[in-house]
Amino acid sequence: MQIDVYNPDNYTNGIPHAQFAWLRDNAPVYWHEHPQGYGYWVVSRHADVIQVSRDSGTFSAERGFVMVDDLPPDVLEMTRNQLLGMDPPRHAPLRRSVITRFTTRMLAELEPKVREIARGVMAQITSPTEVNFVESLAGDLPTAVICSMLEIPRDMWEQIRRWSDLQTSSTDPDLGGTPEEVSQASVDMGTYGFALATERKDRGGDDLISLLINQEVDGHRLTEMEFASMFVQLTVAGNETTRGLISSGMHELLKDPALYAQLRDNPEQLPVAVEEMLRWTCPLHYFRRTATADTQIAGQPIREGERVVMLYSSANFDERVFDNPMHFDITRDPNPHLAFGHGIHLCLGANLARAEARIFFEEFFRHFKGIESTGEPVYIRSNNIHGFKDMPVALTPR
Repeated sequence: MQIDVYNPDNYTNGIPHAQFAWLRDNAPVYWHEHPQGYGYWVVSRHADVIQVSRDSGTFSAERGFVMVDDLPPDVLEMTRNQLLGMDPPRHAPLRRSVITRFTTRMLAELEPKVREIARGVMAQITSPTEVNFVESLAGDLPTAVICSMLEIPRDMWEQIRRWSDLQTSSTDPDLGGTPEEVSQASVDMGTYGFALATERKDRGGDDLISLLINQEVDGHRLTEMEFASMFVQLTVAGNETTRGLISSGMHELLKDPALYAQLRDNPEQLPVAVEEMLRWTCPLHYFRRTATADTQIAGQPIREGERVVMLYSSANFDERVFDNPMHFDITRDPNPHLAFGHGIHLCLGANLARAEARIFFEEFFRHFKGIESTGEPVYIRSNNIHGFKDMPVALTPR
C-alpha cells in the first residue's frame, strides 16, 4: 500500500482509515519522508502514542514545537510560551495557573452562561431554513463561549475566528492563506492578547484574562508576553476542537435517524455519546514530539533530534483497544480515546468542550423539531485538523 499521511489532499474524504490500519498492522513506527527533505516517525498504535505522550523527558514538545513542519523563527519563538509546546519544569507552574480556572466547580458555575449562549445561537433561526451547520451553529457556540470568558469585545469575535482558522487550516484553499498571512495572523493574535493583558493587569477584573494575569502560582506570575502566547492557544483551541466535535457528531447522528431519535428522547445519554463523538471525529490528527536522546518505540530505534508524530486519529481506531472500532457506538463505555491527547499536555479545555457539546445538543433538540442533510459535508483540507468546513442542512424550528 502507498502510504502518504502528510499530503493534505489525502484527508479531504476524512480519516484515511485504510492507510492507518495498514500502519498499525505492518509498520506501527513508520519512517515518513517530508516534502522539505527531512523525515519523521509516525506512531499509529494506541499504546505507543500513550508511551510517547507520557515521556516528556525523552520526547520534547518544546524542541521544535508540536507541528511536523518547520515554523518561521518569529512564530516558533512565540510558541515557546504556549503550554502545548512547553516541557517541564517550565510547564507545570503555568499549567496549574490555568487549570485552576477550569475546575469542575468553575465549569458548573459556567454552565448557565454556556446554556444561555447556546439558546441565543439557536434562537437566530426562527423559520425553516437551509444553513451551513458548521458556520451557523457549531462554530458560533465555542467562539461565543471562549470570547465571553475572556471578555473580548463582540465586534472582535469574527476576527478571532478568522485568525484561528488561518493558523489551524492554513492548507485549505477556503480557510487558509499565504505563509506570510498565516504567520502574520499568529503575530497579530498574540499582539492583541498582549494588549488585553496589559490593559487588565492589576485592575481586579473577574474575566478569565484578569484571573490569569493577576494570580501567582508556585511563586510565578504570568508576564504579558507569556499571556500573549497563552491567549493564542486558548482562543484557537476554544474555537477549533468543539466546532469539529459538534458538527461531526451531528453528521454521524444524521446518518442514522434511530441514533438521533435515541439521543433526542434520552438526553441523559449525551455524556457517554459525546465521548464516542470525540473518538470518532478526533478533532486533531496528530501532534509532534522531538527525541531528546537515543531511544526506541516498540523496538524501533529512534535517534536524538528525530521527529515523532503521534497519530491520534489512528490510535482512536486501534483494534487492540477498541472492539469493532469502525462502528459508531454511542453507548461505548469505557472509551479511552485520545482525542484530547494524553499525559501532561492533555487538553486544558477538555471538560469545557465536553460540556459545550452536551449543552449544544440538549438545546438543539429543544429548539428544533427537524434537521436533514441537504448535501455531503466538505472536509477541511488539512493533515492536522479533522473537521468539516461545510455541512449543508435544512432546519425546522419548533
